[in-house]
This record gives sequence, structure tokens and C-alpha cells, in this order.
Amino acid sequence: MYTFLVLIILAVSPYICKGQHENACDVFPKDQYLEVGSDINIVCQTSCIQGKIFWTLNNRHIKESLSNTTNSTHTVLSLRNFTHHSATLECHSAATQQVLGGTTIRTYSKPGKISCLLKNRNQELEGSPDLFICKWDHQINSSLKIEYIVLCGSSQSELCSSYTTTCTVDITPGSNTINLYEMLNITVRAKTTAWQADSDPYIRNPEHILQIIRPTINVTPSSDDLLVKWKRSLFTSECHCQVNYSKAVSGRTPESVIINKTVEKHSSGAVTITKVESCSNYTFSVRCALPKAPWSDWSKEKTVLTKLNKSDVKLHLWRKVAEPQENGVRRVHVMWKEVPSTCEETFTYVIKQTPYKEQKMGVNQCGRSPCDVYVNQDAHRISLNLFSKDALFVEESVYVPAVGESLPQVTDIQTSTYEGVILVSWEALTHPVSGYMIDWTHDGNQYHWEESKYTNTTLSDLLDKTPYNITVTPLFDDKTGHATQAPQICSRVGDPGNVTMNVTAYDKSAFVSWSVTSQEICSGVVVNYTVFYSTQKGPQLNVTVDGTKQDIFLKDLNPDTRYTIYVTATALTGTTNSSETHFKTQKFGPGLIAAVSVCGSIIILLVLSLGLYCAVQWEKFREKPVPDPGRSSVALLLSPSHQEGIYTFPPFSNPPESICDKVYTEETQTIATSPQATGSNETPASVQTEEYVDPATVPVLHLQNKDPVEAVETQHLSSPDDSTALLPSETSPVSPYRSQTPVHSPTSKELKQVPPKQPEKTMPMTVYVTLNMFEQGQAR
Repeated sequence: MYTFLVLIILAVSPYICKGQHENACDVFPKDQYLEVGSDINIVCQTSCIQGKIFWTLNNRHIKESLSNTTNSTHTVLSLRNFTHHSATLECHSAATQQVLGGTTIRTYSKPGKISCLLKNRNQELEGSPDLFICKWDHQINSSLKIEYIVLCGSSQSELCSSYTTTCTVDITPGSNTINLYEMLNITVRAKTTAWQADSDPYIRNPEHILQIIRPTINVTPSSDDLLVKWKRSLFTSECHCQVNYSKAVSGRTPESVIINKTVEKHSSGAVTITKVESCSNYTFSVRCALPKAPWSDWSKEKTVLTKLNKSDVKLHLWRKVAEPQENGVRRVHVMWKEVPSTCEETFTYVIKQTPYKEQKMGVNQCGRSPCDVYVNQDAHRISLNLFSKDALFVEESVYVPAVGESLPQVTDIQTSTYEGVILVSWEALTHPVSGYMIDWTHDGNQYHWEESKYTNTTLSDLLDKTPYNITVTPLFDDKTGHATQAPQICSRVGDPGNVTMNVTAYDKSAFVSWSVTSQEICSGVVVNYTVFYSTQKGPQLNVTVDGTKQDIFLKDLNPDTRYTIYVTATALTGTTNSSETHFKTQKFGPGLIAAVSVCGSIIILLVLSLGLYCAVQWEKFREKPVPDPGRSSVALLLSPSHQEGIYTFPPFSNPPESICDKVYTEETQTIATSPQATGSNETPASVQTEEYVDPATVPVLHLQNKDPVEAVETQHLSSPDDSTALLPSETSPVSPYRSQTPVHSPTSKELKQVPPKQPEKTMPMTVYVTLNMFEQGQAR
């Protein structure tokens, strides 16, 4: 039963698929490969929809005119000269924009530009060619692996195959693969798993693709030219040859010169070259080819050193004449351009000097330039002879004017420098000249010189930033004029010298000074200076001054702040920066510090003065004798007027010699009263009078390490007649001083000795006398 069902399904399936296919939409053919430039037709089946369709190529609409509807279910798109490398073609419903189907079209190209040749494997051995080499171009646009096959002849026999665009075939004697005596028909086939393309036929005569072996070359130098000879193959055939030569220059590619030469049958090639420099290395090579055939390989290079050509010898003889010495002799510095050292010949230089007035000739043999000769004040002609193998090769001469000879000289020489070269110009002479000789030197020993027909010249190849002395001398037919020297000029002016800087900081300002020192003579002149300064977080500020100033005050700075500063010196040729440095402003200004210093100085002076004054007063106080109450006695001393009629105070045996021994007095509280003052009726004669007594009679207090009060209590009188009592003081009821008063009153006889005088009212004085004063006086 299952077998029956399977048979029914197999029988019905074709009808079902047929119905689905009739209602399907698609594009065919699929994944087409097309040769570039070919035409193709693409069909879109539209059974699944009704209405119009449109086509897109790489998502771009294709013109509707290229599409043709054959019936209601098929539309054909015709594409002509298709060149896209790879393109996606899709068919869309115009009503729903639905993609009905699509295909991918890829293109390929066929090989082209085929070139083949026949050559010999051994380029030194002439014979029949044994190699066949073909090359071609192919634009590969496919990711598929391509195999190339080289086909030959009408039978398209395979010569070789390769996966590159070159193929080589070995030709063996007796091989029938290539016939060298008939036309060659070559085709190159490119083949992949998806497509195959053949090139256009390449038809050639074997003689037209035959590459002959390279020539052998020989070069013979002479003093005037070079002779190049070569041997070529196929001596019986005419051929075309090229001679390539160039001067060997180190460090750069030489410029080649090619000479074409046709070589006739039964002859070898030869060419003469005259335009070469003397004593220089030249490289030569030659190649040849048969008519319409490819060139042979270049011959092996041949390098030859050319000989010295007499026409090329330019000694450029010149001289520098020094000032005459005391004896009138002048030194002539003779210089010339030597024969290049690369020349293999041996040369000798001989200098001859001939005075104009005398026929004597001086001869100097110099090995090389320069050479010094000495002449007198007369005019001379210096001759230079160049000998090669004892034969005179070249002779040149130069004129040396006499001292004071009247000859023209140039004036108004102007010099300037630009990018390392010096431009020199001068005013033309009214006298006819044959040219001008310009010489220059940087050290006075090594000279350079050149001749010019014009009134200006450019000096190059100079030492950088070096001063030069330049001299211009006019030339005449057989003489030379006097030289004129231009002001010294530098080949190039450099940047300003090194800038060194010094900063003195204050609280709100800073004084910045700098100096410029240069190790080079040709340093640029400073046009201006710019001072750049800034704080750590603040913007950079700057101030510019002209080149004559080398200091500046920076104002409006922040106190107690760290600054960064540097100076830039600017010249017309460049700039130079000083090293960057730092400084910190002061916290307080110098005015405040000065005021505080002055005030402090004044206070210190006042303190010192006060201390000195106090010290002096203290010393005085210490030296001032003070009465010791325990060792003192008190006596009443009348005024001088009161003492006149009573007693005279006997002088001390040892009068005091110092101011310290004087008696110091003070007022006492007890005063002597007159009878009138007390109200008594006693006569004036009965008035009691206190008088000084002899110190010898004054009781002496014996004090031995006792308190003054105790001394008063234990005192004893030296005489029973003396009455001693303590005097009251102002501050205490008991005075420590003793009062000495005589007991008896003067008698009438004593009174008569001195005429009585009416006493005056006087204030009694109390005198304090210290005993140590007497001791000091006696010690003196």
C-alpha cells in the first residue's frame, strides 16, 4: 500500500512544480561572467504579478528604453558594451516596489600588449638564439586563479604555461616548437574555472624579434679626445648602435649623453668624443640592434680617466702686492689655479719676473700655488710657465704696477649679503677696460679670485658668518690698475649673542638688567629687547625696549610672589633667548623697613643714652659722701657776720683738699632766739651765743660695730664741763646727732678783747660733720 502512495506522489509532483514555476518571478541567467565591452540580454519573469516592472543596476535605475516586454510574463533587458567590473542587476515591481529577482554580472579581460623576443642565454658567445621569451599585460579583475597558456602557429600548439604574465621557452637544436625561418603567430590564453579569454594574435618575423648579443667595448683616451670602439654580432648585417657616456660624479646621478651610430655591414663600431673635461673619470657603454629588432643589452661599463686637454688649461694667474718695506722691496703673492690633482701627468711650475726698465730676468721654481716673489718699486711682469715632461705646456703673465704709477682704479664699491652670498658692485670706469679682477679672503692667507666683464658679481661658497675683505682691480689690455678694497663684510650675520640677566626684586617692583656677549664677530645688531615674565598661574606679560637699553623696572608686581622671567634679544637676522630664571618679590617695601630701622635705631640710642646717664649718676652717687649719723657730731655755726666779734674758728691742722671734705649744712628746727623774741628783759650781753669749738675739744664718739642708737646711749663725755644732748630731728623725736654747747658764758674781760657789736638777727644753721671726713683729710 505504501508503494502505491509513493508512486502517486511522484506522478503528481511534476504538475504541481509546473504550476508553481508558471506563477513564479525571477531573473536569469544567474551569476554571469562577461568579457569587458561585450553585450548581454537579461530576462525577468513576471508571472507572479501584473503590471509594469523596472530595473536597477547597483541600486540605480536603468533607462526604461533598454527594457523590452516580450509578453505578459517576460521582460528582456539589453545591455551594450558592459564595462562594470562587478554589478548587481535586479527586477522590481513598479506597483509594489518588490524585488522580483536579481543576478550578478562579472567581467573579465583578455591578455594584451604581447612582446616576444629571441635571445642568447650566453651574452658573450655568438650563435643561434636558444631562448624564447614572451611578456604581456592583463588587467586581473577576478578572484579566481588564472592560468596563462602561450600558443604558437595556426595549429595553436602550446609553447609554455604560467601563472604570471611572463613565459620562457628553451629552444633546443632540432626542436620543431619554433621555426626561426617563418612568421611566428603567438596567442596568449587566460583560463579559469568560470571563463576563458584569448588575446589577439601576435604575428612577427623572427628576425624582428631577435635580440643580438651585447657588444664588447674599448676606450682610448688622448690629450684632445676619446676614441670609443666596439665589436658587434652578425658582422654581415647592418645595425644601429647607441653610445652612452657620463661623467662620474659621487653623491648624485650623473647626466648621461647618448650618441647614435649606424654601423654598416662588415665593419665595427667606432666614435670619437671631444667634449669631455680634462682629468676626469667618464663611464661608457654601448648597445646595438638589428633593424626593427629590440635593443641588445648594454655592454659592460668602461670607466676611463681623461687626459689634460691643453685647451682646458686655465691657470687664472693673479697676484697680491704688499706695501713697500723700508728698503723699497715689495712682496708679491703670486697665485694660480693648479692642474687638477686627478691628472696622471707630472707638471712643473716656473715663475719668471722681468722688470720693465731692465732686461734681467729672475726665475723661481715653485712646487704649487701660491708662491711669493720680491720686486723693487719699479713695474714688473710676472710670468708663470707650466711644463709637462720638460716641455712647455702653457704660459700666462700678469702685470705689477710701479709704486706711484698713474693708473685708474675703481670707486664706489658697494657690498651686501643675502642668504650666505655676498653681492659686490662698483662704478664703471670711464677708461676702457678688458674686465675686472675680484679677490677676497677671510684670513689674509687663503685667497679666492675671479674675473668679471661686468661691474657686479656674486661671491658664493663662503664660510658661514665670517668676515671677508674684498678687493676689485681693473684690467687693461696688457696692464692692471690699482686695487680698491671694499669695507669688510660678513658672509652672513648671525643671531644676537648670549643674553645673561640679573634681577633685583622689591615688594611691588623688580629691577631687571641684562648684557649680550657673543663669541662670533658676525653677530646681529640687537634691534630691541623683550622681557617676558609671569606668575605660576597668571598670564605671561611682556615689555619691549629698544636695543640701546639694557635694564628696566617692572612695576605693579604682587608682593611675596614668585615670578618666572627671561629676556629675548631681537635682531634683523633672528632672536636669542636668555635662560629662564625665577625671583620672588619681597613681603614689605624698603620704605617700611627703612622707617622701622630708623625708629629702632633712635630707640636704641635713647636707651643707651639713658643707661649711660643713669650709670654716670650712680657713680656720682656712690662717690658722694653721706654723713653717718652714728659717727657724727652736731655744732652750731654762726654766720660770718655774727662771728666777727666773738671767736675765730681755728683752722684744721690738715685743711681739706677735696670737695668731698667740705662741711654740708642743713637747716635745723631749733633756732636761737633773742631776748626780744622770747619776751625776756635780759640785756643783750646775756644773749646766749653758740659758737664753733675746736675739733680737738669735741668729744669723740667711740663706735665699734654698734648701731648708731646704741652708740648714743653708751657715749661718755671727755670733759665734765661739756653738756651734750641729742638734737631732735624732723622725722623722729630723737635725733641721732649730738649737740655740743659750751657750759660757761664769756667773761667781761673776754668780751672786751673784741669790741662788742650789736648782734643781728640771724638764722642759726646746724652743721653735720662726719668723723670719717676728718679721717679722710688726715689720710690725705
